[in-house]
Amino acid sequence: MLHVVATPIGNLGDLSPRALDVLRGAAVIACEDTRRTWQLLTHFEIPRPPEMFSYRQGNEERVTMRVLDELRASKEVALCSDGGYPGISDPGYRLLRKCAQEGVPYEVVPGASAVDVALLMSGLSTSSFTFRGFPPRGPGALRNWFAEDRDKEHTLICYESPFRVAATLEAALDSLGDREAAVCIELTKLHERVRRGYLSELVAEFRDAKIKGEVAIVIAGSNPKFLNNLRLLERRS
Repeated sequence: MLHVVATPIGNLGDLSPRALDVLRGAAVIACEDTRRTWQLLTHFEIPRPPEMFSYRQGNEERVTMRVLDELRASKEVALCSDGGYPGISDPGYRLLRKCAQEGVPYEVVPGASAVDVALLMSGLSTSSFTFRGFPPRGPGALRNWFAEDRDKEHTLICYESPFRVAATLEAALDSLGDREAAVCIELTKLHERVRRGYLSELVAEFRDAKIKGEVAIVIAGSNPKFLNNLRLLERRS
């Protein structure tokens, strides 16, 4: 059986009892960074399993076959990333796709996710939302990426590098107009910080800001309740 284990995105207290049991019982752990996972195991006094190896971007295709071989040998395999769910903007999709195609059983062990935490911390609508991972880097591609959601009412969530927050907010403002948003930094960690406001306000705040840590950006959908209509009309005129 393959166990897809969600691990803490910051606060180690968020690792579930079920996840602990899986990690203790796994004969094999495939993880994004063996050092990070070893720190997690050490914190919870979990012995190193007989096999633990890296499953990361760059070796996914090759290591997917290795994991499948371990599963065919009837071993208990745990798959985890550095934080959150494997396969959600982290390595794991290729393995899960192969398991689904070949009828190899697997289960998901729920836990922390920056997507859900950011959505709730934003104070924006939770009735429908879209998570789009990391946006493209090029200015034109970035504006077009946001423009795809211009007329949709769902809340938009993405991850971003701390070095690109200002540029991404500016592209969102250009493409979507001035609407409510939130910048969520270091969620569940000691220095967690959430800044809420209209995109124009957040652009001004983060233009010269030095940010450290992981960032999620949440932007309201095309709903009058969350739009600054005067600014939106001015930008379209």
